[in-house]
Parts: sequence; C-alpha cells; structure tokens
Amino acid sequence: MAAEPSPPLIGIIDDDPLFRETVAGNLSDAGYRVQDWPGGEAFFQAIRDGIRPDLLLLDWKMPGQNGIEVLRQMRAEALTLPVIFLTVLSDQIFEEAALTGGAVDFVEKSRSFTILERRIRLCLDRGTTGDSPPAPEQTRIGPLLLDHPIRRARWRGQPVDLTVTEFAMVAALAAKAGRDVSYRDLYDSGRGKGFHAGAGETGYRTNVRAAIKRIREKFRALDPDFEQIGNYPGFGYVWQVSADDRG
Repeated sequence: MAAEPSPPLIGIIDDDPLFRETVAGNLSDAGYRVQDWPGGEAFFQAIRDGIRPDLLLLDWKMPGQNGIEVLRQMRAEALTLPVIFLTVLSDQIFEEAALTGGAVDFVEKSRSFTILERRIRLCLDRGTTGDSPPAPEQTRIGPLLLDHPIRRARWRGQPVDLTVTEFAMVAALAAKAGRDVSYRDLYDSGRGKGFHAGAGETGYRTNVRAAIKRIREKFRALDPDFEQIGNYPGFGYVWQVSADDRG
C-alpha cells in the first residue's frame, strides 16, 4: 500500500514570536506541518538548507528586511511558492503593492483563523484540484505565448513581468480567446473559486479592474499598440483575436 502524502508544509515569517506560536499552533491543529522564522535571513538560510514550504505566510512590518523586500528577493531567486501576506496593515495601497509584487493573497491579522485557513486551502487547492482537465504546456495566440509550468508570458518574443495572479487571469482570457470572460471567472482564476473580497457582494470587480489595468500597462510597456484585452461593460473582459491569431 502506498504511503499517504505528507500534509502541506506552511511557512511563517514574522518577527513576533507569540504571534508565530499562535498561528503555528492553529495550523498544526488543522492538520498542517508548520515551520516558522523570525525574518527573511533565517528563511532564506532554510531554503538553502533544502526546506521547501508549500505556502508562505509573510508579515509586512519587520525589522531589517520587510515583507515586500523578502518577496522581491524570492522572485529574484525564482522561488515561486505562493505567498499570503498576513499583516496589521489594511490600506488598499499595501494590498495592491503585495499583489503587484507577486503575492497571491493579502489577509489582515485581525481576521479569524477560520478565514485564514479557508484562504490557505483555496491557494493550495488551486494546484491540486482535479475538477478540470490539465492545462496545455504552452498556449500560443498570435504574438502571445504562455508557458504554463513556469507561469511565464511572452509578447512578441519579449518576457512580460506578470505576477502569478496576473498570469492566471491572462491564461483565463487566452483559454477563451474571442469570448467574453466574466469578472467572477477572472477573479476565481487568480484567487480560487468561492473566495470573496472587496466591499459588498460584487467588490471583487474592483480587484479585477485593478489587475487588468496593471496587466495592460505591462504589455503596453513592451508594445504601445497593445489592445488585445477588450472590455465587456458590466460583465468582464475578452482577449481579442484576429483571423491570423486563430490560425
């Protein structure tokens, strides 16, 4: 009989030892393996020693290297594990900076552990669910090339510096090229089905609009004539294709 897989390993970087102990205890009780560090230096040493968390909970305000600096170093070193910022900061500017930097989520420390654990499961399930057929290794639509295993996009041969969430949204649009994709479907592609954020029942639309704005800006930095992402007012967006793009 094959051995059961080990529970996911959740990493925690936070300079508050009491907070780390509390969250680690809750995660352990929920069935996760946990490893924690007081800062980025200890975390990167653990990575060099061969530790590979399945997901990282990252504080923002820490002495020395702050959270966003840790995230930037992770991306510079090609560490692509999903990162959830867990912080006392609540202003939208910090959430936008975290998501732009490549984090998959942003959770205030005041939220209950039930909410945090739900978001962790959504992030982890995104990579393990068998509800849909496996994605192709690559998607090519006209000048767009998506390399799914490494979550990298190219436009006219040039790399587009997309975050993991932004890549997921572009991939969702490309998968239905020429057809409209709803705000909800785009949000789910980047954050997991059933996740709720923003103010009110449709607050997630604001998050999608902000993400699409960033995505367009990144493509236009390479190609000022980029107009492939079109609006469907009140519904969502569409990846516009020409007859040549369809092949």
